[in-house]
Formats: sequence, C-alpha cells, structure tokens
Amino acid sequence: MPEMPEVQGLVDFLRSKLLPPDAAPARIAEVEVLSFSVLKTADVPLEALTAGPVTAVERRGKFLIITAGGVHLVMHLAKAGWLRWSDALKPGRLRPGKGRMALRVRFAPLVGERDGERDDGGDQPGFDLTEAGTKKSLAVYVVTDPDDVPGIARLGPEAFDVDEEVFAALVAAHRGQIKGLLRDQSVIAGIGNAYSDEILHAAHLSPFANASKLKPEEVSRLYEALRAVLESAIAGASGRPAAELKDSKRRALRVHARTGEPCPVCGDTVREVSFADSSLQYCPTCQTGGKLLADRRLSRLLK
Repeated sequence: MPEMPEVQGLVDFLRSKLLPPDAAPARIAEVEVLSFSVLKTADVPLEALTAGPVTAVERRGKFLIITAGGVHLVMHLAKAGWLRWSDALKPGRLRPGKGRMALRVRFAPLVGERDGERDDGGDQPGFDLTEAGTKKSLAVYVVTDPDDVPGIARLGPEAFDVDEEVFAALVAAHRGQIKGLLRDQSVIAGIGNAYSDEILHAAHLSPFANASKLKPEEVSRLYEALRAVLESAIAGASGRPAAELKDSKRRALRVHARTGEPCPVCGDTVREVSFADSSLQYCPTCQTGGKLLADRRLSRLLK
C-alpha cells in the first residue's frame, strides 16, 4: 500500500508535470471511468474538473488531491492501487471493465505557451489509476471540499505536525498495541503497515508492546524513529518519477517484507506474524529480546 512518503513523491512528481514554474498550468481535458466501482461520489460531475486549470496538487494522509476548475479530484490508492503517468497517452477511449485499469485522466497537450495558455497540439499527457487483485478498494472522489470525503474528515494530524509532547500524550491515551496506534489514521495520518514496521524496528520496540505502558525513554525513542524513518523515506522518494517510487521503497525497507532475510542491524533472521489480510515483520533480537511472537495463522493450523 502506498503510504505517506510515496504519496508525497507522487505529489511532487505531478506538481512538476502539472504546475511547472516556467509554463502555464495544465488543464484536465477528460476523465474516463473504467471501473464503475472506483468513483464514490455523484454530486459533482466529472466535467467540473475541466472548467479551469489545475491550481494545486496536494496530499492529506494517504490521499492525493488535484484541484482543477474549483473542485477537487481526491484519490486513495488503497492496498493495490497505483498511478501511472504517460507523457503521450494513446488516442481513443478505452473500454470499461478491462484488466487493472480503473480511471484515466487526460490533460490538454503540453506543447508550450501562447498568450499565457498552453497550445492545443502535440502529445496528450495524463495518468492511469490501476489496481491489482480482485479486492477492489481504490477510491476516487470529486468534491467541492476535501473534507467531504469521509476518510479525510476522520484523519488525525500529519506526522510532522505532531511534536514530542503531543505524541507522548497520544501514546499514553491509547489502549492497545503500539503497532495499531501507528497505523490508526485518526491518530496520526499517513503511516501504514510498512512504515510502522520500519519505525518500530528503528525504535527497538515490539509491535505488540502496550502503548500506554511504554516508558518515557521508549516513547522518546519511538518519536525520534518515526521522524527519522519518514524523513529518510520522503528524501528517497523526492524527485523520482512515479514509475520508480515502488521499487525505491522496496529497496529501502529494512524489515518489512523481508521475512527470512538477515536483519541489517544485528544479523538475526527477520520474522513474520500473519493475520487474515496482512502481516507484520520484526527482528527478535532488536525488538523483542529474542522472543518469537506467535504467528496467529500458524497457531491456528497447529491446533
């Protein structure tokens, strides 16, 4: 699942394409819905996005927001979605319901400026939203206010907007495991399964540790790890084309999705705990004092 650093990388990339400093802003020419389940709103017509130029490309939590024509195209890539940019889309409309394609956004051709506006000739750029797998969770909204999107309205503060004192209070108030707190978008926006694993590994904390029982020095270590891991991930995503962001993320991960590999810190084997629809990875030596955490899926099989 794309998390805050990758979505921020997409924002930076799209800004360079749609809001270049040396040319007029891009204009949306057409939005094609190719999977009818992807569009979650009906009050604002898609055509409203073509009424004016792109004025902003922003991120809120894991949501990507493009503002054009005075309305907002809000996208959540969910677990298996992705954005694929092309400087020259093939002409002609696509047939709905085929393969991984969910949505296509075409922009007016980017040739140059004429009287302060872009010329209407040349290649037509744009992007596709795709989603792998059979569980379709990718979501697109067209709204007059981003807070009209339920997922955005529920978001807590952005990770970098939380200072250590506020973070300590959030941890102390949480009645559950620290892994769950880090992933709870209503507490801190933008962190998901992958980066919560990375943050806990960097902080030398068990994912099953009870948040409210952490010692002050552990909370401080966790806060520093949160900022360091996210800052490093954002720096790694900065300036990369959209097509490179996934591979860049995978290469940088130290424990997440590294089951069976040696921990880069201590050399112990990275272990996994599996759940119904997800899994977490951790290093026993670095995080649990050598204790192996019970794998919920394997435990059921052994009964």
